[in-house]
Amino acid sequence: MSAHATMSMRDALYEAPGPKTRAKIRIGTAITSVLVAALLGLVIYQFWKTGQLNPRYWSFFTWGSTWRYLMAGLRGTMTVALTAGAIALALGMFLMLGRTSGIRWLAAVCRIITDFFRGVPSLLLIYFFFLVVPQYGIKMSSFWMITLPVALAASGVLAEVLRAGVNAVPRGQTEAALALGMRPFRVMIKIVLPQAIRYVIPSLISQLVVVVKDTTVAYVVSYPDMLQNARVLITNYDALVSTYFVVAIIYILLNYAINQLSIYVSHKTGARVVDRLSTNPS
Repeated sequence: MSAHATMSMRDALYEAPGPKTRAKIRIGTAITSVLVAALLGLVIYQFWKTGQLNPRYWSFFTWGSTWRYLMAGLRGTMTVALTAGAIALALGMFLMLGRTSGIRWLAAVCRIITDFFRGVPSLLLIYFFFLVVPQYGIKMSSFWMITLPVALAASGVLAEVLRAGVNAVPRGQTEAALALGMRPFRVMIKIVLPQAIRYVIPSLISQLVVVVKDTTVAYVVSYPDMLQNARVLITNYDALVSTYFVVAIIYILLNYAINQLSIYVSHKTGARVVDRLSTNPS
């Protein structure tokens, strides 16, 4: 396997820095660290000045019941995110197959649907399922009112990610399979798609970060996710700053873990770069 085939996206985007560049990076890192430390100190000072460091705003985080309540919300968040991710992947796969099928009308329809879901904000879709759908006698639980819109919004992006992976597969493999008498759909399923998925697995995992972020508007439908449970804690303990601070840290750690997982999978699978040299025209 060539060096280009095992190159990660990070390797392609960032060349190895030289001595001068490394020196500049160290200086920039030092300056940034000082600025971040100063900003953090300013935030802590403002917390102290406004009384937000008062133990009554933080003491309830030492209670097991508080963390059990937050973790119940986190389970709700992850349930929505994983379900929406699975639906989005399936729908994105269908849209990608339709767009690359070679059937003009089907490709046009799938392209319109993909562009629509990519362009419409997930919050607008949530309001549609929450306010419009019930008017037609369709009753849905709060879980599906948040899961389906998030899945639809993500499906358009995943369809394009998968299409990029398909286009990254060398065209010669497809032409060779067709020359041997294989049907186009069988070539896609047996030869092209397995390679395409391998190329884009890190990107698919990274997209889960966006899905998790989209679940933070679950309060619109009163679904008990982590942010909704945090709002209940704020109401009960009048601790807005401390509660949102803790929840923000949890979200940051969660999304960081997902990003690290995508990097790990990228290195383990040796996912190649999707660029102009390896991509067929759309």
